[in-house]
Amino acid sequence: MTRHSGNYAITPGTPSLRTLAAQCAVICAAIGLAGCSDKPQQAASATPEVNVMRVQTTAVPVTVDLPGRVSAHLVAEVQARATGILLKRTFVEGSEVKAGQLLYQIDPAPYVATLDNAKAALAKARATLVAAKAQSDRYKVLVAANAVSKQDYDNAVAATDEAQADVEADAASVETAKINLSYTTVYSPITGRIGKSSVTPGAYVQSSGATELATVQQMDPVYVDLTQSSVDGLKLRRAAADGKITLTGPHAAKVQLVLEDGQPYKGTGHLEFSDVTVDQTTGSVTVRATFDNPHDVLLPGMYVRARIDEGFNEQAVLLPEAAVQHDQKGNPTALVVNAKDQIELRQLTTGGVTDNNWIIEKGLNVGDRVVVSGGMKVQPGQNVHAVDQGATPVSATAAAADAASDSAAASASASSPAAASAGAV
Repeated sequence: MTRHSGNYAITPGTPSLRTLAAQCAVICAAIGLAGCSDKPQQAASATPEVNVMRVQTTAVPVTVDLPGRVSAHLVAEVQARATGILLKRTFVEGSEVKAGQLLYQIDPAPYVATLDNAKAALAKARATLVAAKAQSDRYKVLVAANAVSKQDYDNAVAATDEAQADVEADAASVETAKINLSYTTVYSPITGRIGKSSVTPGAYVQSSGATELATVQQMDPVYVDLTQSSVDGLKLRRAAADGKITLTGPHAAKVQLVLEDGQPYKGTGHLEFSDVTVDQTTGSVTVRATFDNPHDVLLPGMYVRARIDEGFNEQAVLLPEAAVQHDQKGNPTALVVNAKDQIELRQLTTGGVTDNNWIIEKGLNVGDRVVVSGGMKVQPGQNVHAVDQGATPVSATAAAADAASDSAAASASASSPAAASAGAV
């Protein structure tokens, strides 16, 4: 059935004006939401930002880090030089001893007897010499008066010379006996710290077997023997030859240590020498430094890492450690923004490290823009927006918040009564 309303005829199934207006409002709101949804996609596809720093040169100290071991300045192995029973030990293990301090006493009785025997033999030889000399003197007068033959006089002179030689030999035997007797008292040859005793009182020690009794080490100062590759050693010697660094004297290159627990050693050492022989097995040379060790912090055999100041590089290129990456082969690389604002991958040759910065020897030029942060989200060849280090980039969170705000505002505008009325017109 058809109903008439004013100038319009309404049939069943025909939408009313109110229904059409509502449908138009819904369609407009959907279009508005679709338009707003493009904003986050556009934000997501925007050019990524990276922080960069421009390469410039500066004067920096050139250092090299080397592993090493501590060794004593002087080492004396105390050995038995007399054979016998050890009667006593007169020191405390691990204590400081002075040069000439008594350490051990070996039974001296056999050596005392030997000395007494040598003295008796010497006395006998001297008496024989006196008698021989007296006879020689008498024969000298008698031979002049032809009272004795010349042969008898010559025999008397020879007997005197023989007796004199016996005296000298027996005197040497006495001195030998005295020396051997002195070996029964064992003294410290140097001043230092003595370690564990290898023998105890009552032990039988031998001079022929060179029984080691203990070891005394002088640990102030100490040596630190560092291991350096032959290539780096060659550079070090060339730097010394060029006058860039000094290996000895008051202006010797300074050396700093890091201990096994990661703490720095308070004292500063000096380079002594670089070995002249390359180890054929490891291809390395030994570099020796000297450190004062008044509190015995550095012990012989301790593992340390040393940093050597090799001089100054007046035109050094520095790069933060965070800006240096490594490829699959372990080679250092860096990302650089070129003049077209595109990412380039540069292969680097690095030198030492100073203040958490790599010293770059090759791969960068003055004025290059190196990526220091944001490099994880870009690839070589990609266009980027470079921001000088120190500028504050827009964070991803803030961008997402702005997009959500725009979307919500568009939704509210589309669903408002005014928007519905406008759609109905």
